[in-house]
Order: sequence, then C-alpha cells, then structure tokens
Amino acid sequence: MTTTSTSSDLDRGTPTEQAPPARADEAPAGPTPNQRRVKALVRFAISISVFNLLGYTVLGFEQAPITPLVAVLVSYATALGFEAIDARARSVPPAYTGGARELAVFLLPAHITGLACGMLLWGNSSLWPYIFAITVGNGSKYLLRLRVNGKLRHVLNPSNTGIAVVLVLFPWVGIAPPYHFTSFTTGALDWLIPLGVLMAGTMLNAKLTGKMPLILAWFGGFVAQAVLRWLFLDHSLLGALVPLTGLAFILFTNYMITDPGSTPTARRGQMVFGVTVATVYGLLVVNEIAFGLFFALVITCLSRAVVLRVAAILPSSSPEPASTPVIEEKS
Repeated sequence: MTTTSTSSDLDRGTPTEQAPPARADEAPAGPTPNQRRVKALVRFAISISVFNLLGYTVLGFEQAPITPLVAVLVSYATALGFEAIDARARSVPPAYTGGARELAVFLLPAHITGLACGMLLWGNSSLWPYIFAITVGNGSKYLLRLRVNGKLRHVLNPSNTGIAVVLVLFPWVGIAPPYHFTSFTTGALDWLIPLGVLMAGTMLNAKLTGKMPLILAWFGGFVAQAVLRWLFLDHSLLGALVPLTGLAFILFTNYMITDPGSTPTARRGQMVFGVTVATVYGLLVVNEIAFGLFFALVITCLSRAVVLRVAAILPSSSPEPASTPVIEEKS
C-alpha cells in the first residue's frame, strides 16, 4: 500500500525555514506539503484499518485474525529499530523523537505497511512470512536510498517490496485470493464495495497525493498492453481486461502504486512511471510470470532509481553542482 516519508526523508540537519508572517489583507496560505503528507498518511492509515476490520468481520478475509495485530506490532518495532540504528550511524536524532505527535506521525507509514502485508499475503497457518515481508519492507527504506536535494529518499515501495521478496524466496507463499475481499457479500454489495473503495482512493489521491496522472497513465497502459496481447499474441481480450474489475486491482492502483516516496512528482514523470509499470507487467504476463503486478512495480522503482542515479552523475548544464541531483521532491 501507499506509504510516504519516514526518518530518512526528513532533512533533520537543515534548520527549518520560517515563512514570513501573513499580512492582514492577505488570504491565509493553503496547507504546506508536509501538512498534506500527514493528512494523506492519516487517511490512508484509517482507510486500511477500517478495511481490515471489515475484512475479518464482514468481507471474508481468510488469514488468521491475529495476523493484523502481529503485523502492526512487528512493523512498529522494526520501523523504530531501523530508525534508531540509522540515526545513530548518521549522528542525528531519530525522527520519532520530539513528542507524541512526532512518534505518531513516524509510525503511520509502518502501520500502513504492516496491514498491507498482512492483508495481501497468504502464508497459510504461518505468521513468519508476514513478519519477514514487513521486516524487509521497512528495511528497504534504509537499504536503498538516493540523496535528493540534500535529503535521503527511499526508492522502493516498502510493502510491495516486502511482498515481492517473500514471493520470490518462498514459492509456497502466495497472494491472498482476490475473492476473499468480497467472499461474504452478495448482490449489489459485490459492486458497491469496489466502487466505494475506488471513489475513496481516487478522491484521496486527487486531493492530497497529486498522483492522478500516474493512475490514469497506469490504467491506460494496462488497457493498451491487454489490447496488444490480444492483437499480436492471440490472448483473450476479456481475460486480459478482467483484472480491472477486481477489488485487488483497485487497491493496488489507489493505495500501492501511488506511494509518494517512490514515485515521481512531476506530471510527465508520473505518466512515464505509470506506463512503465503497465509495460513491465505485460512483459511478465507474456513470459508466464505470476504475481506480475508486484514484480512490475519493484522493477519500475529500481529502474527509476538507476535513471536518477545516472542523471545525477552526468555533467549538468545547470549552474548547480553536479553532485546535487535535481529531482522531484515528494510532498
């Protein structure tokens, strides 16, 4: 699912710039990028918490009921542990220090990662695959980072990365079957629940994350690869398009692929990112590789990191030092 910046994303070594006081005749300024980020985190965390609660009581989630509790606790513990180690190594204060609010904001991404891994993976009766995925996901935010305008940014979507690594290393672990999101519902609810999730996620991304260009490009790219497979490879067009109707696809589109920390901010960059994920997904399907959505996102994030790194070390025509990459800063 979608997570935003953590300790590695905060420029703790640079003094905070104070905005000039507003004049009496000026309209109050809108929310700052950090305020939008926190608001998005809160809404994402509430959404996934409510969805998990309904999943185990109404919708038909098949994991053990203890799974989300263990997942969240492990995610909190690993996030705090990795941040403490990283802060000590860099000789800076941990991002969770400063009061209850700072701690709560710091733990919001970990909350989302824990519930996402617990909801989307299927480890049968074992809990350790979820624990492993969450640990890998939170660790990836510190293992793979780029310095952007003087700030460290993680390049991989944490929950998606943890899920993908588990799927590669342990073939007996799978993805939760899509039917379990609505296995206890009938009639109109089978359509109303995906529609409600789609509307809520779209509004959140449109207002707070600004990732609608990415979503539209991903959707258009997905349709395009389905049509191309139908035209040139004799694949079933209906079979290639039917994932669009599933709740699992909607969750991936609105809450996974739109992670601000591992996706571009500029409109053009978002569109390239979305089309690239769809293209990689189509290639994986053609090569009969399962779980293509998760692997496609990991591959695209890594490819973007390579491009940004190469661009940072190439000679630049701008007057700024070549050692300082000019990359979109996430909100």
